[in-house]
Amino acid sequence: MVKNLGKLERVELRDVWLTEDREFTPWLAQEENLSVLAEAIGMELELEAQEKDVGPFRADILCKSLGDDSWVLIENQIERTDHKHLGQLLTYAAGLQTVTIVWVAAKFTEEHRAALDWLNKITDENFRFFGLEVELWKIDNSAPAPKFNIISKPNDWSKSITQAAQRISTDASTETKGMQLKFWMELAEFLEKNRCRLKPQAARPRHWCDFSIGRSGAKVSASLNTRENKVAVELFLSSPDTSKPFFHLLMRDKEVIEKEIGSKLVWKELPDKTASRIILYKDADPTNESSWLELRAWFKSSLDKFDTAFRERIRSLNPEDWEGEEAA
Repeated sequence: MVKNLGKLERVELRDVWLTEDREFTPWLAQEENLSVLAEAIGMELELEAQEKDVGPFRADILCKSLGDDSWVLIENQIERTDHKHLGQLLTYAAGLQTVTIVWVAAKFTEEHRAALDWLNKITDENFRFFGLEVELWKIDNSAPAPKFNIISKPNDWSKSITQAAQRISTDASTETKGMQLKFWMELAEFLEKNRCRLKPQAARPRHWCDFSIGRSGAKVSASLNTRENKVAVELFLSSPDTSKPFFHLLMRDKEVIEKEIGSKLVWKELPDKTASRIILYKDADPTNESSWLELRAWFKSSLDKFDTAFRERIRSLNPEDWEGEEAA
């Protein structure tokens, strides 16, 4: 039996958004729409401000990356790219020091695409430049749906590997650092191939790797402990304003959370410190490369379970709901 299929049609941007500042930018700043752009560039973003002053210019949208709390600045054009906006992007980069720049436009000229590629090549890991073309499509009489196509993006792998190698060369514990870098690089490739819901930060020669989980002040970390022959996945609550309230609010669901994850967790409030931790341990020797395939599978399974158990809980928490002694 032949099924009837709909007809895919392109929709002109100006048919939906007449202006950038009054229509397109407010639309993109909405959480559900910002998440579509964030997925396209492989990040999780939290809106900080619209029309934010940066030097002599006013940026369209300013966000925080939930992976590392760095700034992400989005500049919009619902027309062809021009030199004026390219100049503004360079001003933003100079003003914010560490930043991801996302240039969204209806169409990129070849010279502006090449300019972003060149900036990604010559700058260090503190600066990243994305170029995205936005399109609208509909099927028959459906509502138009946005699609973001990456025209230019940073080469994070080559940057991180080169700079990590430079750090390793001056480090006394070269063998351990090299092992850590190799493990996280292979884990990142494994997680992407097997569609893990959590996205790692760029690989570094250190004993941990962080993953954003949808809210600032909270992240998931994977770690390698070569001294005690343990590996771990944990929820790390780092904000001085919310870590203790969040910890105690999550403790109310302790039994349910551990049932969802399928294991007992180690709950560390750490009352004398800013952070609090909720940890799942596994006994394993991370220096034994023959066990890495098994460890990658364990990390992937555990990260998915932490995402399922904590993401929506974390996003819905209100620190005012905790009425403990510290909150008073």
